[in-house]
Order: sequence, then structure tokens, then C-alpha cells
Amino acid sequence: MSTNPATVLNVPRPEWAQDDVAMLQDMATRFLTDEILPRYDEFEDAEIFDRESWKKAGENGLLCASMPEEYGGSGGTYAHESAIIEAISHVGVDGFGIALHNSIVAPYIAHYGSEEQKKRWLPKMATGELIGAIAMTEPGAGSDLQGVKTRAVKDGNHYRINGSKTFITNGQLANLIVVVTKTDPEKGAKGTSLIVVETDEVEGFQRGRNLDKIGLKSNDTSELFFNDVRVPTSNLLGTEEGQGFVQLMQQLPQERLQIGGTAIAMVERALAVTIDYVKERKAFGKAVIDFQNTQFTLAELKTEATIGRVFYNDCVARHVKGELDPVTASMAKYWLTDLQGKVADECLQLHGGYGYMNEYPIARMWRDARVQRIYGGTNEIMKLLIARSL
Repeated sequence: MSTNPATVLNVPRPEWAQDDVAMLQDMATRFLTDEILPRYDEFEDAEIFDRESWKKAGENGLLCASMPEEYGGSGGTYAHESAIIEAISHVGVDGFGIALHNSIVAPYIAHYGSEEQKKRWLPKMATGELIGAIAMTEPGAGSDLQGVKTRAVKDGNHYRINGSKTFITNGQLANLIVVVTKTDPEKGAKGTSLIVVETDEVEGFQRGRNLDKIGLKSNDTSELFFNDVRVPTSNLLGTEEGQGFVQLMQQLPQERLQIGGTAIAMVERALAVTIDYVKERKAFGKAVIDFQNTQFTLAELKTEATIGRVFYNDCVARHVKGELDPVTASMAKYWLTDLQGKVADECLQLHGGYGYMNEYPIARMWRDARVQRIYGGTNEIMKLLIARSL
């Protein structure tokens, strides 16, 4: 009988994960296991999912779970998004980009969109008809969002957007993109705005390469080009220009918490598959689990993972109450993703040569884990943000 990633740490379910959240996680786990996992190698080879999978996710309530019901969502909280995030990593389909769509892109529209914008976009995001992306990073601007060069110039009742973006998650499939752009370059951060581009409705928008990454192969990640792309001024998020940087800062804690949730859930899966492996694998006439080195390594990893899980659960509890501060979110992002990298590496080592073979789940986890310390703001940036609180 295989070890269950959801129970490998023996940590009690927190209050926020009871009842309907637990039911959603179970339902998400079943859907992902039955509908996505059998085709996951196909998506990894193609380096992209298909739209049909997104629509099925929508039909099964896995899109926009935390969006209000009047806009097509399920009326939940971040706790419900966390249930989906954890199910994705526990099942091992980490390249399915619905978590970014759900808990990063949709909240920008929910928090800053007009009533008309919310009614127009959120219901289609909930069904998967619209797939979301957020275009922050540029060839010359990564964690430093003040360095964004993309420009939006007002032209009557439209904006003309010019610029390029890179490393954009869901970039090949997305047809609703929140673009971080300068509306007044003279004002620095205060001249930054968020403008929504519906790619099916505009001219001058081009997708570049589906980028060839080390891991998360099935998650399309792209260059995007905006060449005099005209969008209505009504696509601006917020009541006026120049609110973009503040909007980004307000929403980044949830993005960083989401990355932390992905990390701790993969840690649990890595431990579960490794415990199963070392119990079955024999070396020198006995199971690998019977060697003291194996026991000590797994004891250390399980202890640190338990600390991480308790910390993450506390962060979610605080976030659901509206009390999670940016510094603590930065701690969660940096520490949990560092732990994820350590656990994936140590667990691969316990697999020996088989850990380096792609047919074993730990090999994919090891590759997929690496980017977590980079996107959402590098872990070095997280430490700078934490240091400012000292």
C-alpha cells in the first residue's frame, strides 16, 4: 500500500481545511488523478496542456473557486485555492497552470476591476473559456518591477501598448493577460498601471517561443510581444492610472503564499514516494530503510517538513482572516521553496541511480522544484524584504 502524501506528516488538518475545503481537495485529487494524470506525460512531451483540460477543470469546479458566485466562481476563500494547489502537487501534475489563473490572475480582476470588467471576464475564467496570465517580467526587468519598459500611451479612448515580456506562465494558451506597463515613465513606480489585454480581440499581439525549460515542461511559458496593441481605456484595472505598483504589492503576498503551498505539497509527495521506495528496494541483503543513514536522513526531512507544514497552515489561517503581512509571506516563499529543493535532492539521493531516471517521479520533482526559488521574486529578494523589517 503506497504512502499518502496528504497524511505522510501526521499533522492534523487545520480549522480552515475542514468540511467543504477537505471535500474540494478530495474532489480535486480524484479529478486530477482520473482526468489529468493519465495524459500528463503527453502534456510534458508536448510542453503544453490542451484547452479541453482547462474546460474540464472548469466543469469540475477547479477554476476560480475563491471568486464570488455572482461572477461565476464558487464563493470560496484562499483556503479553497490551497486545497486545489495541494491536490495538484500531491497527484504530481505540477505543470497544470490553473493555480496561477485562479489565485494570481483572477484576484486582480476581483479586487481592482469595475463591475463591468468582473461580469465580463470572471465567468469566462471560471469555465476555462478565458485562460489567464500576468505579464510582469521583461528581458531587462525580473524581480525589479520598477524597471518595466513596456509602455501604454493613451490614444483617444484607447491605449497603444508597446513592449515585450518573457517567462510568462500560461503564455501560449492565455487569452486574457494582465499586462504590467508604464503609463507615465517619468513617475517611476507611480507611473505603472495594469491593463487587461484580451488577445482574441486585438491586433499587434504576438506570442514568441514556448520556452525550453529545465522543468515544469507541460506548463507553457512564453515570450510575448506587444506591437501597437490597441485596447480600450476601459481595460485599465483600477479607478485611475498609476495604481499598478500598489496593486502588485498588495497581491504579491498571495502569490508568494501560493508558491509556498506548492512547495510544501511537493515535499510531502517526495517523502511519500521515497518512503515507499526505500522500503521496497534492497541493498546488501536488506531494505534500504533499514540502513541508519536512510533513517536519519528521512527523520530530519520529516521533521523539517512538519515545521514547514505547520508554518504554511498558520500563514493560510492568517491570510483567510486578512492578516498575512508581506514579510511573513516572503518568509513562507523563501523557506518553503528552499526546503523543497533540499527534500527533492535528498530524496533523489536515496533512490540511487534510479532517482536520476525520468521514469521515477522523484526525478521530475527534482527538476520542477528548481524554479520555485526564482519566480514570484527570487529568494534573495525575499531575504531583502524580510531584512527591512528588522
